[in-house]
Amino acid sequence: MTSPTQSLQHTEAQDRFFRLHVDSYDVRLDLASDEATFGSVTTLRFTSQGGPTFVDLKPLRVHSITLNGRPVDAELLDRGRLPLETEAGANELVVDAVMRFRNDGEGLHRSVDPADGRHYVYGMSFMDAAPSIFACFDQPDLKAPYTFHVRAPEDWVVIGNSPATNPEPGVWELATTQPLSTYFVTLVAGPYHLVRDEHDGIPLGLSSRASIARDLDKDADEILTMTRQCFDEFHRLFGIRYPFGDYHQAFVPEFNAGAMENPGCVTFRDPLIFSSRVTRGARVLRATTIAHEMAHQWFGNIVTPKWWDDLWLNESFAEYLGNRVTADVTEYGDTWTHQAYDRRLWGLTADQRPTTHPVASNGAFDAVAALQDFDGISYAKGSTILKQLNARLGDEVFFAGVIDHFTAHRFGNATMADLFGSWEKAGAPDLSDFTSSWLRTAGPDTVVLDRDAGLLRRTPPAEHPADRTHVLRVATAVDGTWRTTAVTLDGPETPFDAGGSAVVVDPYEDSWGIFPPDQATVDALKELLPSVTDDALLAAIWNSVRSGFHNALLSPVDVVDLLEVRLPIEDTELTKRHTLPWVLSAVLPIAPEGSLERVHRAALTRLDSSPEGSELQLAAFRTAIGTSTDPARLESWLTGELPLGLERDLELRWRVLVRLATLGATDASALDAALAEEPTAISRVEHTRARVSLPTAEAKEFAWARFTGEVDVPNYELVAAGEGMWRGGQEHLTAPYVARYFDELPATVRVRSGWVLADAAEAFFPLPALDDDTLARARALTELPGLDLSMRRRVLDQADELARRLAVRAAYPVA
Repeated sequence: MTSPTQSLQHTEAQDRFFRLHVDSYDVRLDLASDEATFGSVTTLRFTSQGGPTFVDLKPLRVHSITLNGRPVDAELLDRGRLPLETEAGANELVVDAVMRFRNDGEGLHRSVDPADGRHYVYGMSFMDAAPSIFACFDQPDLKAPYTFHVRAPEDWVVIGNSPATNPEPGVWELATTQPLSTYFVTLVAGPYHLVRDEHDGIPLGLSSRASIARDLDKDADEILTMTRQCFDEFHRLFGIRYPFGDYHQAFVPEFNAGAMENPGCVTFRDPLIFSSRVTRGARVLRATTIAHEMAHQWFGNIVTPKWWDDLWLNESFAEYLGNRVTADVTEYGDTWTHQAYDRRLWGLTADQRPTTHPVASNGAFDAVAALQDFDGISYAKGSTILKQLNARLGDEVFFAGVIDHFTAHRFGNATMADLFGSWEKAGAPDLSDFTSSWLRTAGPDTVVLDRDAGLLRRTPPAEHPADRTHVLRVATAVDGTWRTTAVTLDGPETPFDAGGSAVVVDPYEDSWGIFPPDQATVDALKELLPSVTDDALLAAIWNSVRSGFHNALLSPVDVVDLLEVRLPIEDTELTKRHTLPWVLSAVLPIAPEGSLERVHRAALTRLDSSPEGSELQLAAFRTAIGTSTDPARLESWLTGELPLGLERDLELRWRVLVRLATLGATDASALDAALAEEPTAISRVEHTRARVSLPTAEAKEFAWARFTGEVDVPNYELVAAGEGMWRGGQEHLTAPYVARYFDELPATVRVRSGWVLADAAEAFFPLPALDDDTLARARALTELPGLDLSMRRRVLDQADELARRLAVRAAYPVA
């Protein structure tokens, strides 16, 4: 019963949908009897046309199974599936099983808070995980109402998809839900700290671990204010009220995603409750995450995609409307600029990978394959295309179609064709050309300026030809002033006379494509960049620079030159938060010697000139820490006086410790002592990152034991171990692990699964081993028969990144 499970095929889901109608789930969970396992009794009532089918179930062991009162042999359970011979008409399946608490962020995850030893549980049922909590027909289009009954330790609180009562100590009864897909079902249980409120008749709640209760209380007003503002705006836009009763936002430990939109009980990763000082960018990210999940209550929860190939109906819409609503009605009116830095290159990079896929109808033949497509294409690219579509249709037609879609398929499932039918019903023109070129065809066009010919050249990717029309703006610098011109690119060549001006194509994200700068623009920007005051334009410039470098059209020296002139006068922390990490990880390893020191000096200049207590000062200080090669100065920042306006909080202490460890200027015992001094969840993760960053053989063995599963650690610690393993200058220690990665990665499927399996494959990939042999090994691994699909996807993507960095180095060799 613990053997690897099978992933649901689309054809199997179609057959089961044709055969079954699920009437209800009644689930009894006993969370109080054991810290390693929990009891799960599922009563599943369904109507069948009769004949064979199967139920999804991933237990540790089974006590009993009955179908229509007759016993079913539990030995028939094979790789997560129990075959059933159903009767025509009503059927009742009862499964009494013992399930395992998990520590990988999926199923029913149980976490121990190192700050106080308290235990916390939350459910993540997404994508193949629900059967490890209860027996179910695990596919999005077999919706049903759920009723949960929970026994828990008496000092715990239990929250779920519907309001809960606590009739006696340790007993919790949850009301029957609206019809839900299995992947939305959640339960949050433990000694959580609660904040309650109400808005417009909707009970609101927040929760967090007790050890960060003070931090939640400090942020509660901001979070609840945003929630109220977003509800009012979504109600205005849709004309349909939130229909799932309470709206609880639970900040839970060791959560894999940013958040999950479970109706009635949204779960968020709890680092979004800030225990150290953060910049505005972090608050914008939290704000857009909150709004994104609220948008899902309509796009995804009221109407759910019938199958995973339409997941964009969830994510692209939530991304677009979450950003739009945050920008329109909250204090974060600059949201779109933040998203330009935070998300656009995430999507563009994914869209250039060999694993690219269309936004819509992406060909997800099974659930595991679909999981790999929750990427920057489904979020950022899809959001940009919806923004284009909204501009084309106008709000009146756009939202009339959306409302019709929600009304026609309320609490049910739908497809892309259903939504576009609603738009056409609302007055939209024939959108077949738009859907074919933008939604059903993968890959971005590349638009480059041919200055001598006076042309903008538009080239689709050779593997995914399309004839897309781009309606966008072009910014040109004339005598130090930026002017914007509207341009329509409706053919391979469009006249555009740039003269001798610097040119930025699509500075305001009107379209989707690769818009690298030409060399004349790059050269001009070394003079112009310090004077750019338009934050959206600045974001577009950095995105064009990143695109140029990614495609080996711009040298590492140029990137460092640009950063060096902008960083000392940077008037937003966004460059430091997004551009700088990319420079440190991708550019500096192949830049000329001395480049790191140049960036560090620029950061110190900005630090010295930043107003005391400002976000700029904090961002500059973080940059200075990350680029420092001076252990004495780092030690002074750890134990001595800081510049006025800065506070040595937990985040900054560990940032310094990780940098000291990377330089070999501390040791394992000092890091262990720092963890013991303040044993929080953040400290535990950063301690792992610092330990594996040490330039010692023991440190690399420490990391590798976590990769192989010899040492079992929660998901955040596992990823931190991978991220800290491959430090520059430590190649003499990490070289033996390059071959070991490719040899040993396939076997990790025995010790982990799902989301964290793929995350570990990416985090431990030896990307800094920049040579052709590493690339050849990576490509050979992707051809290995039977390699887990999620592993293959991450290795393919990392191999593509490695190939691109090798291409940059070949195009711009260091003297």
